[in-house]
Amino acid sequence: MNRPCRIGLLSQGARAAAIVLLSAAALATPLSLSAQTPAVPRPAITVSGTVRDAASKRVAGAAVFFEEKATSASAESKTGADGTFSFLALRPGTYTVRAEKAGMRLAAPVSLLLSLGDKKQVDLVLHAMHADPAASSATANPPSPAGVEFDDKPSFSVAGVTDWTNVGGHGSDAKLRASESLARETAALKNGESAAASANEPEAARNADAHRLAGDRAEASGDPLAAVHEYEQAVQLNPSEQNYFAWGTELLLHRAIQPAGEVFTNGSAAYPKSARMLAGVGAALYAAGSYASAARRLCQASDLQPADPNPYLFLGKMEKAAPDTLPCATEKLARFVHDQPANPQGNYYYAVAIWKQSRDSVDAPGLPQAEALLLKAVAANPNFAEAYVQLGAVYTTEGKLPRAITAYKKAAEINPRFAEAHFRLAQAYKRSGENEKAVQELQLYKQADKAENAAVERQRREIRQFLIVLKDDQP
Repeated sequence: MNRPCRIGLLSQGARAAAIVLLSAAALATPLSLSAQTPAVPRPAITVSGTVRDAASKRVAGAAVFFEEKATSASAESKTGADGTFSFLALRPGTYTVRAEKAGMRLAAPVSLLLSLGDKKQVDLVLHAMHADPAASSATANPPSPAGVEFDDKPSFSVAGVTDWTNVGGHGSDAKLRASESLARETAALKNGESAAASANEPEAARNADAHRLAGDRAEASGDPLAAVHEYEQAVQLNPSEQNYFAWGTELLLHRAIQPAGEVFTNGSAAYPKSARMLAGVGAALYAAGSYASAARRLCQASDLQPADPNPYLFLGKMEKAAPDTLPCATEKLARFVHDQPANPQGNYYYAVAIWKQSRDSVDAPGLPQAEALLLKAVAANPNFAEAYVQLGAVYTTEGKLPRAITAYKKAAEINPRFAEAHFRLAQAYKRSGENEKAVQELQLYKQADKAENAAVERQRREIRQFLIVLKDDQP
């Protein structure tokens, strides 16, 4: 019989805690958990670290939370007088570590992939709260759009890089993956820009271009720390739109979320007609958990360049991952589809926005429109597996279970490793009473989900996270 998830805390001195982990229950109820005691002792998994403030001083009495992704099982500890903490996990898996104290916060939780015998060290930096994570100090003294000069010193310094498993983000895994995808797509917006400086340019501009090109080479060769310093030098010598964007992108790509937001915000203030700079601000805000503010920046970017698909696609990706409809998203995606009716992704994301507004009612007037948009998307791109899954979701909402099963099967045929397609198909089969098929699809889902997670972890291994020291609290 399934039992509620229980958390056990083991004493490990005044600052230690441990999670007693739980196993998955039967396939028919994959989200239920039952308690399980390990039959034999296994190598311990420990996570310890230090919490510091923006001045690198150790923070005593900070609350530190340790949570397992798969079960949401969590434990809490307090840092001691020396600012240290420690946790013990009893099984491998993906975990998050976050810390907080009154008036202070962590820029983003740290995500860890733990294996038996691991001993992970995590350093967390808390900084003073701001109303807008991406505009903490940048909005106070933004650069002037005309005759831009790099007068402000950044409120942060890049001190080094940390282990790739420290990659973190706000909210659910879907939001974290969307955030990581947005960072990569933001970086793609600078493709083809690294041209050599012209001999007619001023010396400062030529030197700045040389630093930017050196940053490009350093990033390509796997030295992101050198790259970010080269980009910063480029901005100091010549705060051009191109140099601002390169610097902000490098920070965002390596999960320096607040500093990236600061750079993009300064760049956007200096170049208010740059749609991609606004997109960078939006991507940083989304990574920081400010989803509504992020959407508004992308809406502004789409207004600046209505024919450019990128702001709409960024907005659509955010809308897909968000639990509720984002402000202005439906309106802007509607314009995108009106202006570019043959774009399959535009039809798909607009359908997602409409479905989210209509999914609570079988008779919602938006459901037929969402269905029509998705049919246009798969007609334009017959291999659009995600659109078939969304079409199945619309059919499920409408109570058309046989059509939903057909759509989910099509998605799974197009991409046999698409975990969501197998999971939704398993649910549909279970509702229709086809339990044997449901169990089979659930097995396929588990295999596909494991492969997807492994692919994500491989991508994360390629990203080294910057170690940031924030200085905005200094006098």
